Amino acid sequence: MASNKDKSIMSDALKEEIAKELGVYETVKRDGGWSNVSSKTCGKIVSTAIEIANRSVENKHS
Repeated sequence: MASNKDKSIMSDALKEEIAKELGVYETVKRDGGWSNVSSKTCGKIVSTAIEIANRSVENKHS
């Protein structure tokens, strides 16, 4: 069975970039993972990634 890491759609680089924008990257770096990042913040990371993807698609169709 694949681990959750194997199922990741979002690259680690993108997650880290967004975490930096939201001010939680230091927590991730200090704790060695995402376990101490709130569900609300993780949701914001996903929402931001979706917005970035949508902008990318819109730019390709312009």
